Amino acid sequence: MTDTGDATAPFFGFIGAAAALVFSSMGAAYGTAKSGVGIAAMGVMRPELVMKSIVPVVMAGVLGIYGFIISVLIAQKVAPTDYKMFDGYAHLASGLACGLSGLSAGMAIGVVGDSGVRANAQQPKLFVGMILILIFAEALALYGLIVGIILSGKSSTQ
Repeated sequence: MTDTGDATAPFFGFIGAAAALVFSSMGAAYGTAKSGVGIAAMGVMRPELVMKSIVPVVMAGVLGIYGFIISVLIAQKVAPTDYKMFDGYAHLASGLACGLSGLSAGMAIGVVGDSGVRANAQQPKLFVGMILILIFAEALALYGLIVGIILSGKSSTQ
């Protein structure tokens, strides 16, 4: 049996899968922690708003799911044979695109969530504005997910 692929190519594919999951999870963790601090501080004075203020935590948690999806897509395509460097680089780029956009979105969601829930406790009219800002921050990770799916679908046989 001959190996027609490159010996180091799977390394890049697996690094891409790991990068997608690790960086997206870091963004999700930061967004959850930072927003959670704001919710805890706000809940002391306005406990009736705690459940309404959980939105940033949920949105941050979705970022980890994006990274998980890309990691699974990449891991299914990495093979010990017939896996070219092109495939490895495409999967590395896919993982980095999804992971780093998830990390940046998580940071944005954390900052907006922390400030937004505290401000919402003082002025309820700010809730819609906070949600819109959170949606635009989440869109950054969604762009990374879409690019990651497109890049993970690229192969040297096309």
